[in-house]
Amino acid sequence: MNTLRTAQINRSHHAAAPPGFYQSQGLRLILSTPCRIKCYSQSTWEELGPTPVEQVGWRVISCCYSSSENVQVSSYDTTYSPESSPAPSPMRVFTVDDYGARADGSDDRKAFVKVWEEACSSFDSAVILVPEMKTYLLKPVTFSGPCRAHITLMIKGTLEASSEPSVWSDEKDKEPWIKFKKIRNLLVQGGGTLNGNGHIWWQNSCKTNKSMPCFNAPTALYFSECKDLTVEDLKIRDSQQIHLVFGGCSNVEASRLKITAPEWSPNTDGIHVTSTKNMLISYCSIGTGDDCISIVNGSRNIKATNILCGPGHGISIGSLGANRSIAHVSNVIVEKAILKNTTNGVRIKTWQGGHGYVRNIIFQDVSVHNVSNPIIINQSYCDSMTPCHTQKSAVAISNVLYKNIKGISASETAVRLNCSRTVGCKDVELQNIDLFWEDGDHTYASCNNVQWTGVGRISPRCT
Repeated sequence: MNTLRTAQINRSHHAAAPPGFYQSQGLRLILSTPCRIKCYSQSTWEELGPTPVEQVGWRVISCCYSSSENVQVSSYDTTYSPESSPAPSPMRVFTVDDYGARADGSDDRKAFVKVWEEACSSFDSAVILVPEMKTYLLKPVTFSGPCRAHITLMIKGTLEASSEPSVWSDEKDKEPWIKFKKIRNLLVQGGGTLNGNGHIWWQNSCKTNKSMPCFNAPTALYFSECKDLTVEDLKIRDSQQIHLVFGGCSNVEASRLKITAPEWSPNTDGIHVTSTKNMLISYCSIGTGDDCISIVNGSRNIKATNILCGPGHGISIGSLGANRSIAHVSNVIVEKAILKNTTNGVRIKTWQGGHGYVRNIIFQDVSVHNVSNPIIINQSYCDSMTPCHTQKSAVAISNVLYKNIKGISASETAVRLNCSRTVGCKDVELQNIDLFWEDGDHTYASCNNVQWTGVGRISPRCT
């Protein structure tokens, strides 16, 4: 193979391309500068970096990276032959300002819908650019597919929700603020911010003000029935309720997200996963008033790794089985997580009276700091204004591994395995558990109706 050329790729290298984009074809890429770079080749986006790597045999159509540093790329002749293969489709860039977005405090929803319709109908791969250093006010909006080609939404500025609940309908279940529906091959990134302006919703919640009626507030960002989806390098703050939902999606990556809301804000889960399969959540920092990550019914093959969680309610599977419903969650891995100042650590929570199963779950390599209930299974979960009565059925829990869970518990009882008398928990394994109280004292375990085994040091230990 002969070296064709060496190129310095930076923001001014291609004047026609948006910041961070480099277009080429038939290349072997060698990155000599550590950064994250993604290339679209054939039919998928794949990530190179953050360390120097090389990728061979690609038909490279376009690359985008999230580093302000220059990227050294060496190009080599490879197995791809432009003469024998069709030329890659070009990439079109759509800037929201060109479609009437003003970023002046007035509602820019119409401009965003117009640019989406244009990009979605394009036969060429499309980039929708939200410029930096600007704030765009958006009323509730839905972006629907299917689209003809791949779309990248590059959010570099700020998207801000109205602080007035009146812009939503009077229905009890409020529509999401920003929703993407039935889209394939969507990439959302850019380093920008989504601000849900949720304070008025929190103040009027029945959990904050007992005199107020209970209703569901909007989700800030909702992906519904999307496939081959990547959401990365964004800041999401102060959602009206849940910050980010993946519902009915498949083949999903969510990475380098920073999600924040005050500790007292009710029901402001960070990432909520429902009826979704084949998903990776990585390198996210989440601190809210509810679960950092919640994984619920219909989800399988989910991995969460390198997560910083806190404040909040921890990382949870559930809740499941409310109102005697059927729920299924399987094949979940939570690893390399740090939890600080949370009310729970790694948790499984199910309501009495439900049906179905939670199985094949791994929690491993988790560090806790000032965390109440670092390890908890609760088959009698009850988040209700009225008491929950004892019922015979329960969502079955089996094949659960807790491995290398270590750190400081904020409560004297660091392990709580509270399982149903009638169904119980089966095949629960504790391996290398070392949890102690704030002043170094030993902690205790409370274990009921659970079949468990221990490997290595187990402190505290079920008795």
